[in-house]
Amino acid sequence: MRKTLLLFGILFSPYLAFAQMVDTTQTPSFFSGQITATNNGISLIPNFSLNKPAALFDLSMGKGRLSFDPMFRFGLDGKPWTFVFWFRYKLIASKKFSMGIGAHPAFLFRAETATVNGISKELTTTQRYVAWEASPTYRLNKKVGLGLYYLGSHGLTKDLIQYGHFVALKAIISNLKLTNQLNLSLVPQFYYLKQDQAAGTYFNASLGLAKTHFPVSVSANISKTINSEIKGKDFLWSVGLVYNINNQYYKTK
Repeated sequence: MRKTLLLFGILFSPYLAFAQMVDTTQTPSFFSGQITATNNGISLIPNFSLNKPAALFDLSMGKGRLSFDPMFRFGLDGKPWTFVFWFRYKLIASKKFSMGIGAHPAFLFRAETATVNGISKELTTTQRYVAWEASPTYRLNKKVGLGLYYLGSHGLTKDLIQYGHFVALKAIISNLKLTNQLNLSLVPQFYYLKQDQAAGTYFNASLGLAKTHFPVSVSANISKTINSEIKGKDFLWSVGLVYNINNQYYKTK
């Protein structure tokens, strides 16, 4: 427990310092989010996928460069899948180059069958992780950017994967006009994943199709294993319907 508290203190102390630096009278607060219903709950980390219909709740709230971005995932049967509580800070925010850092505790829920007095029962177990990220991005123009992404993680119980490393190279293509009303966004990426002694390489692409000034959009995601020692399906795909909560800005008295 002491080690866990110390680790959280190290991860989150920079955010407390940054929060104290924000001028609460001059900097507007913000709130935005997305609610997604998808036919298949998949994850960039293959063995963390739900592999059945899911509901995704992604929120973002903060002030200035500091944000709190909680993520809640459930199966459509109402059972929890993953809870992630991101704290993020934008170190650099220029027109051409940006650099963000972040850290989070995460809770991954898994259904397991246990036999008690000869009777089989389904139990929900909780796996706990902490993770940290860095995300430099360079904008070639208003519609196209190139980015690197690093995610490190540590399992907080002995039976979990103890250390994970995720490194991705991606292109960010946004607001491509298909018609006067329809816009396309696309994020293809190649990534390397290592979990303890096992490693693999993968390709992933996410696509979004949105109508101007309309809150509902369509998303799609595919993930293909290139070469991997990590257990999981070689090919995953999903389609989702997304409700977008527009960015809301407000002054804090």
